Amino acid sequence: MSKIRMTGEMRTDYDCETTGLPAERWGEAVFQIGDEEIVMEVSVEDTIIVSIMTGEDAVWKGTLEGLKKLLRGEIKTR
Repeated sequence: MSKIRMTGEMRTDYDCETTGLPAERWGEAVFQIGDEEIVMEVSVEDTIIVSIMTGEDAVWKGTLEGLKKLLRGEIKTR
């Protein structure tokens, strides 16, 4: 049996909740809003890698530490 390295959780304002979704290497959350799709993927294979996608042209991918720096305004994206 594979090793569980992370778990996922989803909550909504309708008091819907799913917890304890096990993953060995990666997990993905997908939100569909009309024709738009927002995807967040987390990979824990070697280091923690986070990808955020809104369509094929709007993608950010980097380490967890890089995402923290981006959110704190310490680094800029292209």
